[in-house]
Amino acid sequence: MEELVVAVPARIGSTRLPRKPLIELLGKPLIGWVIEGIKTFHSKVLVATDSQEVAKVAREFGAEAVITPPELPSGSDRVYHAVKELPCRFVINVQGDEPLVRRSHLEALYRALKGGAEFATLAVPFGELEEVKDPSKVKVVVNSKGEALYFSRSPVPFVRDGKPKAENYLKHLGLYGYTKEALEEFVSWPVGKLEELEKLEQLRILEAGRKIKVEVVKEELYGVDTPKDLKRVEEILKRRGSDGF
Repeated sequence: MEELVVAVPARIGSTRLPRKPLIELLGKPLIGWVIEGIKTFHSKVLVATDSQEVAKVAREFGAEAVITPPELPSGSDRVYHAVKELPCRFVINVQGDEPLVRRSHLEALYRALKGGAEFATLAVPFGELEEVKDPSKVKVVVNSKGEALYFSRSPVPFVRDGKPKAENYLKHLGLYGYTKEALEEFVSWPVGKLEELEKLEQLRILEAGRKIKVEVVKEELYGVDTPKDLKRVEEILKRRGSDGF
């Protein structure tokens, strides 16, 4: 049995950025950056995609690739479809639009899983208060054990007295770790009411009465959803150096 599989859901269709996994950043396709970032931590990368073209590029960057049905409703479903026949203990899910993923992010998730968490994810302190107000930046509140109490697009917690400060808020980073058994359970659960309202699938776990360990990291992540995101990520990769890591 394998200890860990790192899986990357990468769907070819995107309304805002068509053919997103194949868009080039500094001469390298987006999915290539993601694969190379993961390989700084773990040698085996499994790309779960609905596109033969994406699968071909993924293999060129040293990943394995599995073709998944295009009708699957979420990245988590795509990941489970790719790993369900694999004998493994843990699964880490890295979205295919996270070119800034680094070893430190994956180490934190793996540490949480090895420590007994069924579900794990990441967060980083907000740097700017204006960003806290942005509903596309998901906030997470944790308890004293570092377990998620709630995820929201609204600024939580509410500061009743005084002025809110950016460091009072944690930004959720959309990388996940699961035991394989927990992932199998998760994709079988119906969509919950809170998930339906906030459009955040991690709320399905909390609504089911289960715990999510939140590891707070220092390195920010910026997913690529818009042309503006592409420009920001390109600048960050340029500052990192020739290989981006």
